[in-house]
Amino acid sequence: MSTTRQTLDHSALKFNQIAIITFTVLGFIFNQPILPAFVAVVLIAGSIDKKFALFKLTYAYIIKPLGFLKPDIVEDSPTPHEFAQLLGGIVLSLGTIFLYNDLFLAGWIFAWVVISLAAANLFLGFCAGCFVYYQLGKLGVPGFRTQS
Repeated sequence: MSTTRQTLDHSALKFNQIAIITFTVLGFIFNQPILPAFVAVVLIAGSIDKKFALFKLTYAYIIKPLGFLKPDIVEDSPTPHEFAQLLGGIVLSLGTIFLYNDLFLAGWIFAWVVISLAAANLFLGFCAGCFVYYQLGKLGVPGFRTQS
């Protein structure tokens, strides 16, 4: 995983976080495990191939053109953010597995971990998955880089 600097629209990341929080919280409120399952699939699929990143595509083709969010173009590496998204998808998948096996407390705890970390990124600018990515780089784990 490379951390080559590119330009990145941080508004797309923010919309992604808003969608993660919204769908997962609605799943909790209405006790509908299909919603966190949907978010998990979107996150993992979008991490594997950008053409399946439904929330980011929604931002690019609907939200941004309609002017609901203005682009926030920043020089940044997308790799740590993609890793964070994959990590969130995995945690939410585990929560979904618990939910569908009637382990509701464990399942919703996993879901709320993802909600909380997405909210920390959205409101505080702290990306926990990016932090993990860079720590793995500092530990010399192959495929991970330290922040440049």
